[in-house]
Amino acid sequence: MSKKAISTEKAPAAIGPYSQAICTGDLLFISGQLGLNPETGKLAGDTVEEQCRQSFANIKAILAEAGMTMDNVVKCIVYLTNMGDFAAVNKIYAEQFAAPFPARCAFAVSALPAGGVIEIEVTAAK
Repeated sequence: MSKKAISTEKAPAAIGPYSQAICTGDLLFISGQLGLNPETGKLAGDTVEEQCRQSFANIKAILAEAGMTMDNVVKCIVYLTNMGDFAAVNKIYAEQFAAPFPARCAFAVSALPAGGVIEIEVTAAK
């Protein structure tokens, strides 16, 4: 099995010992994306909406670097620090994809790195 790291300056640099994404075969595994602005390294805002939109912008940038789009996404995992934000995230999530929507699961977590309130991880396929 061969694997290739995918990286772009249009998404935040990894804040630990991991790759922004790994491509193996026809699959792309994108590490969880916080709502960090890649230019400032800071959260895009305090609200789940602001951070969610930035998370998706980061995901789109990594997908583009790998020659893919949101249409290639087959699975999403969403981590929220407050499940009360689920409806707001669903609204933004629905704007990002066309049917058939990717498979998805969502988890409530006690905290996220950098004080984020949402983190989104995706798998895409060519």
